[in-house]
Parts: sequence; structure tokens; C-alpha cells
Amino acid sequence: MAKYLAKRFFRSFITLFIILSIVFILVRQMPIEGYFPNIEKMSEEQIQNGLHQMGLDQPVLVQLGNFFKNLILHGDLGTSRIYRNNVPVTEILAPKIPVSIKLGSLSLCVALLLGLPMGTLMAKYKGKFFDHLGTGFIVLINAVPAAVYYLFIQLYGTEFLGISMLFDPDKVSSWILPVFSMSLGNIAYYAMWLRRYMVDESKKDYVMLARIKGANENRIMFKHIFRNSFVPLAQYIPTSFLNTVIGSIYIESLYSIPGMGGLLVDVVKKQDNAMVQGIVLLYACVGVIGLLLGDLMMVTLDPRINFAKKGGDR
Repeated sequence: MAKYLAKRFFRSFITLFIILSIVFILVRQMPIEGYFPNIEKMSEEQIQNGLHQMGLDQPVLVQLGNFFKNLILHGDLGTSRIYRNNVPVTEILAPKIPVSIKLGSLSLCVALLLGLPMGTLMAKYKGKFFDHLGTGFIVLINAVPAAVYYLFIQLYGTEFLGISMLFDPDKVSSWILPVFSMSLGNIAYYAMWLRRYMVDESKKDYVMLARIKGANENRIMFKHIFRNSFVPLAQYIPTSFLNTVIGSIYIESLYSIPGMGGLLVDVVKKQDNAMVQGIVLLYACVGVIGLLLGDLMMVTLDPRINFAKKGGDR
């Protein structure tokens, strides 16, 4: 396991290096307006002076090397020039990350509390009314663009519940619709795959043998089928959790939530290159860490899995 983890960490580092390098180079191809809040009032000499102070007049590879040096040694993601002039990116991100963490954690709890029982019951009553009802919900969530039902929930949910459309962290009621909206995708995802894994698992020989021996059907369903079916699903939970935690771009913008998702929309609109670069780094780290935690969660739930063996890596 230690060898496998070392190999995965190395691969993750290489992946992040490649992603950041590509983003860094692409950002450097964008107009220089993304580095000056009032470029229209600046002379050519002032612009060149500013580029020199930021090191943007150096070759791209030199700039890239300096970026990684500052990132690794000092944790420096750069400085915002447009969104908040001359403010470090880390200082801007610090108060926004906890908001997205709280919102994302709540929505994931709702998704697990609703998605897992739904998938289990769909598998247990395969081909019956509840299975058809759950399948209809999954098809609806996957077929209809998320923006459509997000707007529908906001419009009718606020009217039905009598709450404000805008988010207020001090009002519990204003958390309901954003959390529910963010959980819908994961509810459908968990229910769909858990049902599939449980249906496949229920056809295996050990299950048939247990039924022949007269074991209780509920015991078979929950102790054996659910437990073994949850293992392959578990590897996706850390990724979905982390992706939810860093914020839903559309939902946070829709409800004016001061989190990571809405921030990305703002900095892209304002062409703040340093901020875009810093947020992309965060998203890339989340994706890579999620995959690694997923593998570790699988091993924890099922000790029979050994990634160190040949063929165990993915």
C-alpha cells in the first residue's frame, strides 16, 4: 500500500504540474488588460513599467519557473489586479472557502441520506412502482438541463416556503433551496449506481445460496448485497464531496452566495488572470485528491482489495 500511495502521489504531482503549466501558459496569451484595472488611462510607458514589475516581460518559461518557486516555497498564488487591486489571491479565497465547505457538506449529507435509501429500495423492488418512480426521477435529473430545474426550484420554492431568493448566512431558511438544489445531481447519481451494483450483486452465487438456505431476505439485502455494492460506489464519494464543497458555479451565482463558485464567474468576467489561475489550481487539486481518497476509501471498506498487486492499479 505504501508503494502504491507513493506512486499515486507522484502521478498526482505530475498531473497538477501539467494542468498548472497549461493554464499558466494559456493565461499568458490573454490580453494584458487582465493585469491593469485602469489600462485605458495609462500610457504605453506606464504599461511596460507595470509589466516589468510583475515580471511579465520575461520569457514564459522563466515566468512559469518563478510561479512554481513562489507556490512551493511560499504558498503564493499571485496577486489580484482587477477583482481587488494588489490583494493576494489567498487572502481573497480564505473567507469564501468556508462558505462553500458548509454549503457543500450539507448538500452531500442530504444526497447520501436520500440517494442511498432510494437506490436500495429501487433494487429491492426492481420492476415495481418505486423502481419506476425512482428511474423517472433519475432520467429527469439527467435529461433536463440543471439550470432549468434550478430556476424552477428557486421560483416556486421561494414562493411556496415564503423565503427570500437571496442567500443570508444568518438565516437557516435561506440555506434550504441552495442545499436541496446542489444535492439533486448526487441523489440521482448515488441512486442510479447503487441500484445497478445491487442488482448485479443479487445475481451472484453466494446470494442465491443464502436464499436457498432460507436466510432472511432483509438480512441478505442489507448485510450482504448493500455492503458489497457500496464498495465500488464509495470511490466516487470523496470526489463528489470535494467538487460540491468548492462550490456550484451556477447555484452560488443564482442565490448570490459569497462562495467559490460565484467568485469564479466574477473573475472570469473581469478577466482577472491571477485569480482565474489560482481558482483553477484549487479545482485541479480537489479533483486529484478526490480520486486518491476514493481508492483509499475502497481499501478501508474492503480489505480484500490490494492495489499493490499487478492489475490492482487503475
